[in-house]
Amino acid sequence: MPIFTAGLVGVDVFPHALNAPAIKAMDRSEANRVFMGDGYSNAMFQRHSDRVIVGNHAFLDVARALTPPLVRHHVRPLTGLDPIDGRTLGKGDSCVLDFGTHLVGHLSLRFAPVGSPPDAPLHVRLIFGETRAEIDAAGTPDSGWLSSSWIQEDTFHVDVLPADIDLPRRYAFRYVRVDVLDTSPKYRVRIERARAETVSAVDAAAVAPLPKSAAPFRWLDDVSLRTLQNCMHGVFEDGPKRDRRLWLGDLRLQALVNYETFRLNTLVKRCLYLFAAVPDERGRIAASLFVEPEVVPDDTYLFDYSLAFVTVLRDYFAATGDRAALQALWPSALRQLALALESLDRHAIVRDADGWWSFVDWHVDLNKQAASHAILVATLRHGAELAAVIDPGRSADLLAEAQRLAAAARDRLWDPAVGFFVSGAGRQVSAASQVWMALAEVLEPRENAALLRRLRTEPPAIGLRTPYAHHFLVDALLRTGEREAALAVLESYWGGMLKHGADTFWEVFDPSDPTFSPYGSLRLNSYCHAWSCTPAYFIRKGCFDAGA
Repeated sequence: MPIFTAGLVGVDVFPHALNAPAIKAMDRSEANRVFMGDGYSNAMFQRHSDRVIVGNHAFLDVARALTPPLVRHHVRPLTGLDPIDGRTLGKGDSCVLDFGTHLVGHLSLRFAPVGSPPDAPLHVRLIFGETRAEIDAAGTPDSGWLSSSWIQEDTFHVDVLPADIDLPRRYAFRYVRVDVLDTSPKYRVRIERARAETVSAVDAAAVAPLPKSAAPFRWLDDVSLRTLQNCMHGVFEDGPKRDRRLWLGDLRLQALVNYETFRLNTLVKRCLYLFAAVPDERGRIAASLFVEPEVVPDDTYLFDYSLAFVTVLRDYFAATGDRAALQALWPSALRQLALALESLDRHAIVRDADGWWSFVDWHVDLNKQAASHAILVATLRHGAELAAVIDPGRSADLLAEAQRLAAAARDRLWDPAVGFFVSGAGRQVSAASQVWMALAEVLEPRENAALLRRLRTEPPAIGLRTPYAHHFLVDALLRTGEREAALAVLESYWGGMLKHGADTFWEVFDPSDPTFSPYGSLRLNSYCHAWSCTPAYFIRKGCFDAGA
């Protein structure tokens, strides 16, 4: 039976506004000349000006009905760090408000004049930071290649004092630096009140209780929960500071943690329907979505992220048993597998490709061919699981395809001389390739375990850079029975962020260089990032209980 024969039903081509050319399309040679700041040339902006989005309005209606109400709380800053009580500020003065932990929401301040009647407006700059390092770096030259508009600052004038200022923008922050740029020589100002109104789709009080057996790991669980909570809004955002978007790779990991914690499963369902509602004319699901003011797919398409749709659907069905959603979304999932299989060469190996064609990890030198091939093998197995429920005649075909690609990997990508899988024309050895080959079960269980032990004793030069990639390392170690090694990764890697003052887990963390930024500036990093919240998943699944 062909892997994909079903068509998309109930669809319309979206209006011109959604299909309007964004930025001119680049051919591959031009795209590969786009560098990211400090030479991050393996990544690039994708631009597709000629695509057509095929919209499923029935899916959009389902997603719209699942939009969650937001939970709101009021939080006041702590005293003790540059205290505001009784202090007055004049031209050139600053103070820092510390709210005690990472928040997502809206800030309000009350400014009152001190001294003579105000004879000129108050000119103020607010600088928001998820970490104190962001606050301290403010004012220094910024060399990042992402837009500086992501840097959280707000400058405004206050014409009449006293005044209550309610900032309309939503910020992600723990710290707020208040800089008085000018008043007049005749008066100063005092901050009489500061308050944040936090917003999230979930309330921390509603989280499932931590099992007693997992109590020793509460220190990691608490930060994981805060990270996830602060990324849950109208959708699962990747980060509340930047990009504030729904990304498929992040959703895969957020959903797993959600099933064990907040259990807002309707939000996972909403996100699945949103992705399935706006494929392009070939059925490709975008790597991310913008959801305001309307749903618009980004023109970035990633090999591994599109395949993640299959896995998110599998995990959602396992958690909920929602057969109606599986029935509706199965054609979209199957289409991602069919498209991915088009990337095979004559040896049944995923072709190597230039540019940002697959994510895998933030690493400038990482060749992603082997990892992407393994991801396809693993996802074919996930698809076979779903087909066994909803499309039994196709399950055996998908499983046979997975086995065929696994055999090809053993034949073409395994290098017995080095004892590792290799990737690309340069036959690169990387940690990511080994992790994903282990997860795809390309080798027999005993060989898989030996592969991961070798990875620890003979680590390749191309290691892992992100919590996203480290999640899959922990998963692979657990699946091969390496519980103590998995726990060591959790405690050293995620614990390492806490040692550097993290209130929520970061987008990227390199223990050898905690200031590393793939964007060329620490002020552009996201310090509350969805794909980093998974310690809670492993902890609450009982992976580290005594006797597990």
